[in-house]
Amino acid sequence: MQDYRKFLDEILVDEQAIQKRVAELGAQISRDYEGTDLLVVCLLRGGITFTADLARHLTIPHELDCMSLASYGVGRYSSSGNVRVNLDLQTNIESRDVLLIEDIVDSGRTLAHVLQMLRTRNPKSLKVCVLLDKKMRREVPVNVDYIGFDVPDKYVFGYGIDIDERYRHLPFIASVDMRKYRRPAEAGQG
Repeated sequence: MQDYRKFLDEILVDEQAIQKRVAELGAQISRDYEGTDLLVVCLLRGGITFTADLARHLTIPHELDCMSLASYGVGRYSSSGNVRVNLDLQTNIESRDVLLIEDIVDSGRTLAHVLQMLRTRNPKSLKVCVLLDKKMRREVPVNVDYIGFDVPDKYVFGYGIDIDERYRHLPFIASVDMRKYRRPAEAGQG
């Protein structure tokens, strides 16, 4: 396996900044949802680290459910907004306050599709919390209610976000120097 330090461009958000911001978001969400019937929905797999840490900072009762989606388009790293649901919610969200947790939003296509799908299930409220927002990449307008960090238009990894299904375990968010990165098949690791 290729050592990430060989293709690391820069650390965009360090571990301490992430933990501080997650605690702040947990406190804000707890205040905003005090006295409600909150359902936290994690979009797998990228959102799992963020969701787990955020849930530990929620001081209000809440339930947790997960969804897994596949977005596909032209090219491995594109997101056309064509979305397939691999794992759907197990919880009925009708008349529930729902907070959707996502790792990163850039074009907005996938998130817009998911929000449209969930709205058809008649939740009482539906809000979005993202760890990373690439506003400059937005192609479809989506409302994001809670944002961890705005990030530049770079390929990022770490803290739940993968690069070729690896490096989700890193405690920080880093950018990739794509001139130095070799995909596993290219490196003979396929």
